[in-house]
Amino acid sequence: QVQLVESGGGLVQAGGSLRLSCAASGRTFSSYTMAWFRQTPGKEREFVAVISWTGGNTYYADSVKGRFTISRDNAKNTVYLQMNGLKPEDTAVYHCAAGVRRMLGRTAAGYDYWGQGTQVTVSS
Repeated sequence: QVQLVESGGGLVQAGGSLRLSCAASGRTFSSYTMAWFRQTPGKEREFVAVISWTGGNTYYADSVKGRFTISRDNAKNTVYLQMNGLKPEDTAVYHCAAGVRRMLGRTAAGYDYWGQGTQVTVSS
């Protein structure tokens, strides 16, 4: 069982930056694929970024490529999402997810554990 707790969300102006963190419980964090998804009311959860269990491979949604960076610190059981050049359309609740499958999945169904989310609001 893994518990995930996100932090770092908030209100920021367009063009600004935020860094989200996701702290995980459990001793096996380093064996999980970790990802960030986001969701707005009435819409399905949208893939943002994923990082492999070693941290050596990453993949991004086209909408955030070049602006967002996912990273992980296995010693701290934490995954991060650095978000630069934020746009109003990035406004959403951001969730981190952990998957036991060692593949860079881009659908929510591929993940086994989820955090409660942190709100990111970008004003124009």
